[in-house]
Amino acid sequence: MSELFSNPAAVPPGLEYLTQVSVHILMNNFSSFPAIIGFETNNQYEIKNSMGQKIFHAKETTDCCTRNICGPVRSFDLQIKDNFDQEVIHLIRPYRCSSCCFPCCLQEMEVQAPPGNTIGYIKQDWHMFKPKFSLYDMSKTKALSIEGPLCAISCCGDVDFDVTSKDGHSVGRISKQWTGLTDTDNFGINFPMDLDVRMKAVLLGASFLIDFMFFEQTGGSGLQSSVFG
Repeated sequence: MSELFSNPAAVPPGLEYLTQVSVHILMNNFSSFPAIIGFETNNQYEIKNSMGQKIFHAKETTDCCTRNICGPVRSFDLQIKDNFDQEVIHLIRPYRCSSCCFPCCLQEMEVQAPPGNTIGYIKQDWHMFKPKFSLYDMSKTKALSIEGPLCAISCCGDVDFDVTSKDGHSVGRISKQWTGLTDTDNFGINFPMDLDVRMKAVLLGASFLIDFMFFEQTGGSGLQSSVFG
């Protein structure tokens, strides 16, 4: 597991703060317009530390037709910027199919930090019932796995996605936190402080992909859509 842990010389510019984070980051999706005006707008997020201090903000970039026709399975670019409005992470999600019945054309995402420099990938693993993902480093070597629950629906409690190393040891968790009957999506991300900062950024990217796949609101209906089933 040594390759998973921190190498100070390999910290991409703008991600120095992530080397200090050991507990969790709160992702707050505050895009509330779909419930008000009836169509999908670009998602926006605030990313905070455990003390509630904003460390990054993020915004999806897609056109109106893509958002409202393709819904949660849409392709998008997402820019993550620091408090100086400098982009530090760039996420690229291509369009992929929305069925769990076929083990092809599954969900994936590329993570760049800084923009233009790929540091990792997230790829969905086919499974009939559970959400599963593999996380890869820049050389496309598998580093981590994510496995969610049988039913990835937030009804009255948190939904946990466990993060493990290649040998099956637990190294963290992504949790969709229960926020009541609101359009706000809160995610807590837990990982060890000495995890390689690039993999921390890839885990952050995985949280966005999970949000779109399982907890994206569509059309102001108040219903949550899943691209897993």
